[in-house]
Amino acid sequence: MEPIKAAVIGVGYLGRFHAQKYAELPRCRLEAVVDTGQEPRERVAAELGVAALADYRPLLGKVDAVSIVTPTPLHFAIARDFLEAGAHVLVEKPITETPREARVLIDLAAREGRVLQVGHLERFNSAILAAEPYLRAPRFVECHRLAPYRARGTDVNVVLDLMIHDIDLVQAIVGAPVLTIDAIGTPVFSDAIDIANARIRFANGCVVNATASRVSLKTERKMRLFEDDAYLSLDLQQKVMTLIRKRDGAFGEAQLPVSIEEQSLEQGDALKAEIESFLECIRTGKPPVVSGEDGLMALDTAMRITEQVNESLATRQLTERSAHG
Repeated sequence: MEPIKAAVIGVGYLGRFHAQKYAELPRCRLEAVVDTGQEPRERVAAELGVAALADYRPLLGKVDAVSIVTPTPLHFAIARDFLEAGAHVLVEKPITETPREARVLIDLAAREGRVLQVGHLERFNSAILAAEPYLRAPRFVECHRLAPYRARGTDVNVVLDLMIHDIDLVQAIVGAPVLTIDAIGTPVFSDAIDIANARIRFANGCVVNATASRVSLKTERKMRLFEDDAYLSLDLQQKVMTLIRKRDGAFGEAQLPVSIEEQSLEQGDALKAEIESFLECIRTGKPPVVSGEDGLMALDTAMRITEQVNESLATRQLTERSAHG
């Protein structure tokens, strides 16, 4: 079988890692890296021994697959051009700026018979994979995704930057439509929303409480899932899963009525697993783990949360102005 010819569009912090994975995987050949910045493209190209380009268009029709790791506003046009040229596309999250753009890409990929995968990396997190056999029907889910402030990533607000990871995870786990959303948030260090909380109610009765912050003193990525007879705690950063379940049968007075199992997991390489899965979908024709539809659903919910936060901020500002005459 001929190796899959690949390219990475955007080789900043995350794009460099994409390029490294393609370069080391078997039955794949990294042809080029693309970036408008001369320093990053030449540095990554020299490191991996591939071509460095300032413009992606010479690659149209020349490669089989691309990772798009550019700022979000550029996702749509680049993904559209490569899909139309017959390439398979892995696009970083969020899939596009708007749900309408995402729908165009989904329809285009279906029409061209090409893989469109969205880079919701946490689907490949070893803690999430270990938890899957125990996830039946969560009634309540609590998510905390906290990070210190960095200028990188502030081209989008914290909902689209961080919370969208948990939105995608819970929508995949719960498997029901979103019924209602109640959200609050505020800018702190940037002009966009830097901290937000959303309470999401699903049609099957499950309620999710998600908090995302990029103005915290520490990094934390935790998820707690409560079912009728079990509680599952996941540390997505440290890769630790704790399962607390009701005991079966009789137990002594001094014993807890629950069993507690803690499992420390291998760190793994989620990005490598994501790209391996993408390439396998290209070879076999099977659907991607995170489809364009999944990316659209996560984006749609994130946009609804963002709109609600912005509306509450506007109302608060109006009230404050009125109070000051």
